[in-house]
Amino acid sequence: MKPIRLLSGFFTVGGWTLMSRVFGFVRDAMILAYLGTGPLYQAYVVAFRLPNMFRRFFAEGAFNMAFVPMFSKKVEGGEDADGFASDAFAGLATILIGLTVLALATMPWLIYALASGFAGQEQFGLSVEFGRVVFPYILFISLAALLSGMLNAAGRFAAAAAAPVLLNVLLILAMAAAAALGGDVARALIWAIPVAGVAQFVLLWVAVKRAGFNISFRWPRLTPEMRRLVRVAIPAALAGGVVQINLLVGQQVASYFDKAVSWLFAADRLYQLPLGVVGIAVGVVLLPDLSRRLKSNDDAGARIALSRAGEIALALTIPSAVALIVIPLPLVSVLFERGAATASDSAAIAVAVAIYGLGLPAFVLQKIMQPVFFAREDTRRPFHYALVSMVINAALAIGLAPLIGWFAPAIATTSAAWAMVFLLWYGARSYGDVARFDARFHGRIWRMVGASVIMGFVLWGAAAGLAPYLSLPWWRALALCALIGIGMVTYFGSGQVLGAFRLAEFKAAMRRSPSRAESDK
Repeated sequence: MKPIRLLSGFFTVGGWTLMSRVFGFVRDAMILAYLGTGPLYQAYVVAFRLPNMFRRFFAEGAFNMAFVPMFSKKVEGGEDADGFASDAFAGLATILIGLTVLALATMPWLIYALASGFAGQEQFGLSVEFGRVVFPYILFISLAALLSGMLNAAGRFAAAAAAPVLLNVLLILAMAAAAALGGDVARALIWAIPVAGVAQFVLLWVAVKRAGFNISFRWPRLTPEMRRLVRVAIPAALAGGVVQINLLVGQQVASYFDKAVSWLFAADRLYQLPLGVVGIAVGVVLLPDLSRRLKSNDDAGARIALSRAGEIALALTIPSAVALIVIPLPLVSVLFERGAATASDSAAIAVAVAIYGLGLPAFVLQKIMQPVFFAREDTRRPFHYALVSMVINAALAIGLAPLIGWFAPAIATTSAAWAMVFLLWYGARSYGDVARFDARFHGRIWRMVGASVIMGFVLWGAAAGLAPYLSLPWWRALALCALIGIGMVTYFGSGQVLGAFRLAEFKAAMRRSPSRAESDK
């Protein structure tokens, strides 16, 4: 994969992810408007996080981090990729079916483990009810994640990146229909989640078939390759489990503060926009590319791919982080403050957004640096680093909560993310220069910071000037668009002048069509 194709793949994934996040904002704004931040919304947060937690633990975390490098190397080497994928599909499906049955039977205990502060309150019973409806979503979305890994390994990013859009569209339609018909919006939302999981799975199944792969249904077999996959996947599962434990600790702490679960979740949705568009997009494209290069002993190409991925990611992440820190309240109030969501909710969410903004570069750097290990099928060291991160997160979240209150989990999450980045950087040094960013990256990174600082000052002044319009109905959306436009023009203009990047590089990658990028192998 040439650098321009790597960038093209990034923009393909990033474009679809951006669309998904836009629809996700519409979805989240509708949920807050209809449900507010009370018991129904808190129950939705806990119930929806439950299958997502296990999905990231089993599929996106453990299974894909082990499966994608192995599958990519089989595709590159012309080996039996279809047979390997079929065995992996059968094994994952078996585990997920057993997990789903167990979870449905023990749902009250699972909810208590996720949010013990809800015990004895209305939201506990609602969380149990909602959890039983949404948990089967894990079966379909995890199998869909495996199919996405196959497509990404083949350089076909569009369908896998488009699948989340389908989830958000279906949830929006379900809520809109329920509201129009005078129905129960909360339960329409909850029941639409497993339906969306089926739809995503079908979409990706068709895409895999069209890509020329053929998965056959078979009984699970513990072949030598599956044993190797399990050996690689278990440390990745434990590493993914540590990340989810961090989320669990934060949610547990927040559940003891009124509305804190809702505020932190809403803030999480906002910083997930740049994280999804940049970090996840680069990680999805980079892992199979590094795996193929290592298979063909292309160390120089692997270093270039890593450096260009880091460059493009931070060129978009650093200014996003500055924006989240400088103008969190205008962002939150315009996007979320309507209906049952109040000004006090916006003020609280904005605090968490600014804290998460400080950690945004770290969240993205993790997505770039972890493939350095996973492409070599080294999942043990990331697990050890994640353990250290877990200890830091738990100590800060639990220790700071009595002192500073509900936003302690946000500070803990950000601090743990930076600790994880440091450990990944330190550990990657053992691979030599191939796992290090090149001179061009180091020469540009500080220029990006400089352009972002300039943008931050301009945004601060522009936000003060537009403040009257940011509080006016109908005008506030236009004012926010103007504010974002001012920030973009300032950043890209400053970056071009300072030499942080060349706009022609972005244009060249975006002009390249997805179909051409997929066929250029």
